Amino acid sequence: MLSRTLRITAVTLLVIAVAGALFINAVAGKALTIATNSVSRSLCDAAFLSHVDPDRMFAQEQLPNMRSIGWALHYHVDHEKQEVRSAVLGAYGARAVYREGLGCVLVHGDAALPESAGFKAQPMTSAFAEPVVVPTDPRLRQALDRAFAEPDPAQPRLTKGIVVLHDGKIIAERYASGYGPDTLIWGHSLSKSITNALIGILVRQGKLRLDQTAPVAAWASLDDPHHAMTIDQLLRMDSGLPFDETDGPVNPMSRMFFLENDMARYAATVPLVHAPGTAWAYSNVGYVLLARIAADAAGDGGAVDAERFVRDQLFAPLGMRSAVFETDLAGTPVGSSHVYASARDFARFGQLYLDDGVVNGRRILPEGWVAYSHSQTLKTGYGAGFWTNLVNEGSVPVWGAPWGIPQAPKDMFYARGAMGQYVIIVPSEHLVIARLGISQHGGTGIGDLIAAVISALHHPTQQ
Repeated sequence: MLSRTLRITAVTLLVIAVAGALFINAVAGKALTIATNSVSRSLCDAAFLSHVDPDRMFAQEQLPNMRSIGWALHYHVDHEKQEVRSAVLGAYGARAVYREGLGCVLVHGDAALPESAGFKAQPMTSAFAEPVVVPTDPRLRQALDRAFAEPDPAQPRLTKGIVVLHDGKIIAERYASGYGPDTLIWGHSLSKSITNALIGILVRQGKLRLDQTAPVAAWASLDDPHHAMTIDQLLRMDSGLPFDETDGPVNPMSRMFFLENDMARYAATVPLVHAPGTAWAYSNVGYVLLARIAADAAGDGGAVDAERFVRDQLFAPLGMRSAVFETDLAGTPVGSSHVYASARDFARFGQLYLDDGVVNGRRILPEGWVAYSHSQTLKTGYGAGFWTNLVNEGSVPVWGAPWGIPQAPKDMFYARGAMGQYVIIVPSEHLVIARLGISQHGGTGIGDLIAAVISALHHPTQQ
């Protein structure tokens, strides 16, 4: 009897051990695949879109988050094929391919690469033709000095570019070594604000309405809890979708970005955690769905068609000549995070919102759209695609970061992206500041920069 019991116990423990090992391997496998895909896409963009050193990009942007596996992670930049492959000890391989005019795209498994030749983008006229503008005011120069300084080498800011516009003109700018006025920089979630503009353009054209239910085919049934969700709620992030940018390597955001060929199809499967309109939660999947909605409303929904729409309706009128809005393999613009543009381009985008959606006398955004975009959502410091400076108490859920920037005027609103990307818009000062970098630790000094620039404008130094 005892022998039989021991055998049963041993088999049970073996089954538990095997199941546990399989579970751990599945979770670890996803995490390692996410890591290699992150490396491949980032270095593909560095090498072929931004034209900066991919080895340096790996060291500054990727390695700090992967030190435990850095020794085992290898990548190869293939300049002839214009692609990057990454793997961990030869496994969990990832491939990113560059397409002219479209940027880089991750290709998972044996999926085909459509439109691999890309398309020939028509040349644009830049909004700013002058060479790098070195500020004449010593106070502005000092503000840039402090913004590019590294007060804590253990937590580097790695500022890459700053452009300051006052009354629509560049009054100060500076770039890190290897960067310049035409260097494309990853905007991260600045892309959400550009997605806001695309929705605004389609609202102006009468192709979408804010109050309409989100036209997502998977939610067409009246019995689907997603069905009642509106475009307004997706923009405001009170759609009921979960806070998807949480700690840990595998969450809805990272799975969507790095494991899915069709991001919008996956995003549509993410379950609600609240009734639409009742709670705020930061949502990357919501902004990918918005970009899919915009692409469908604008044309046939392919990558080339989507890129032409963005360029013709937004980038070209603004003179954002270098900007690229990347898509996934299914042709969906990654509206949460995948716009690359120069610091000048991002500043010019901010100027559009400072000027109430009008450029050179041409209305790009509907009348009232800018005010809508920075109007408060529930009791948060978020608007609809832009952050506000209206809330002094509390912090962003999950992240624990302040809602606003205390050093800045209350009427300021801004686009914000991971690793210290900012487009600051201060209507009362006729001011736009674009700050781009690779700040892993959150300390960018952006509040001090805003305060220093405003002080310099109010108290210019006499030459």
